[in-house]
Amino acid sequence: MPINTEKQPIAWKRLLIFSGLFVVLTALGFYSIQQFFQGAELQFDSQLLQPAVLLSLLALLIVYFASDGLRLYFTLRALGYRVPAAPMTRLIFINMFFSNVTPMATGGGFAQVWYLAKQGVPVGRATAATTIRTVLAVIFIFTFTPVLLLILPALSDSTLSKGIGGSLAILVTAYLAFFAMVLFKTHWLIAPINGVLRVLATVNLMSAHKCRVLGFWSKREMLRFAGSFRDYCKGKPLYVWGSVFFTVVFLLSLFSFPAILLWGLDYTVPYWQSVGLLVVTTFVMYFAPTPGASGVSEGVFGSFFAQFVQSHHLLLIIFSWRFITIYLGMLIGMVTLQYEMLASRRKGA
Repeated sequence: MPINTEKQPIAWKRLLIFSGLFVVLTALGFYSIQQFFQGAELQFDSQLLQPAVLLSLLALLIVYFASDGLRLYFTLRALGYRVPAAPMTRLIFINMFFSNVTPMATGGGFAQVWYLAKQGVPVGRATAATTIRTVLAVIFIFTFTPVLLLILPALSDSTLSKGIGGSLAILVTAYLAFFAMVLFKTHWLIAPINGVLRVLATVNLMSAHKCRVLGFWSKREMLRFAGSFRDYCKGKPLYVWGSVFFTVVFLLSLFSFPAILLWGLDYTVPYWQSVGLLVVTTFVMYFAPTPGASGVSEGVFGSFFAQFVQSHHLLLIIFSWRFITIYLGMLIGMVTLQYEMLASRRKGA
């Protein structure tokens, strides 16, 4: 199925709206934290400029960006495709921009598929690679979250562990079970999905034609993904395990930034507790309907870490964490996207 890479399939109007929402909701998130935690103000502390802190953050940032690209690179290699280093590097930042200005956790998937198609990867394989890359991260995060809710002292009094701990475990199990059925027992899902669609058509919530189209589309995509995942598993072990290894490295580097920030500001929070809280924070972000989990991520992070830091450092740590892991990559991605668009226009001229 070819894709036209000359005409850019980007809804700029919608993208601008989501970008504006990202900025507004981020500001509201910081404002709500400031109101909830009296005395919380965004004040810079020069301790974060210590050479040891800056070098540690820089080294971790390089690992973070590199592992993000390598986990997709090895997934593509396992599927039989190789994308050069330069385009893969640009894709890291383009994805960061799109995924954080579109709702839900997989919002940047379309942009990745579009860009990979420009590099000669078929749309079906590009979709499979980006989905598998996301699923690998989801499996790790969703597997560890229920355990962390039970063992982390910092979460012993939280609403997540007390009020909805049992429900959360059921949700995680159902989520992972759904993926397992899509991958290994796809036909088990086709009949129930068609049954639900027929009910929707019967009660006039959806036209019969739309139900047939949606049923065909869902069956086709599930079968395609299951087939691609089987091909991925049959790929060279070096590439399959490489994608798993760099997924772990990526997640560990992502979850380690607050630990360095806390250390730089002379807080003695155990490393494993800091990482554990970030795992749970990221889990919550997967369900946030806002672009890039803006507003939600700041609020959840603030509620978890407020018990460890003084109020005048809370907003600084939250802003530094989001700037390093999100805002910086988004800015680079925005510039990179403009470069790609101009290059495409020159080729088409």
